[in-house]
Amino acid sequence: MLQRMEEERRHSREEFEDSYRTTPPWDIGRPQPPFLALADEGALEGRVLDSGCGTGEHALLAAMLGHEATGIDIAPAAIDAARRKAAERNLEVSLVVGDVLSLDALDERFDTVLDSGVFHVFDDVDRARYVDALRVAIPPGGRYLMACFSDLEPGEWGPRRVSRDEIVASFADGWHVESIDETELSTNLVPEVRAWLARISRT
Repeated sequence: MLQRMEEERRHSREEFEDSYRTTPPWDIGRPQPPFLALADEGALEGRVLDSGCGTGEHALLAAMLGHEATGIDIAPAAIDAARRKAAERNLEVSLVVGDVLSLDALDERFDTVLDSGVFHVFDDVDRARYVDALRVAIPPGGRYLMACFSDLEPGEWGPRRVSRDEIVASFADGWHVESIDETELSTNLVPEVRAWLARISRT
């Protein structure tokens, strides 16, 4: 079973790496509007982790606001691009090639974890593993701020749709779901897709 899981993760790494040979649909070259709004309301606090950071826009946003920021992504090409952006913008950010299902490997704790479009890529088994990984990375009192595809988005293109109830169920043990609000995410394929924005704190 462990061998099968490792093969699946290797395949996932290769898929995401391949996606950066061009511009993937989620890489819009700027922070997603819901995360800009979170930043404006002061929701980013303390040490910030951008989970599945891609080319780093949200980690760079946190750094620009004066936070100690880290970004992690499974695709080396994405991290390379994020490092180039950080250098061009003269921002200090720790950018790491790594698997968000193994956040314990960072051996760090974060006051705020941002997730733009990662939660919805996992099947049920890996979703539970991801929540376990977040539990290690976020100490009590820390927050997880997540935007994912909503089950209200019509059609079948793109990633798995997620319901409000699924979010609540995933964070039933050791978490407090503060709010789940309707929002929109921007993509390079269509201007906006319907999404959920969840604010969840570690208890």
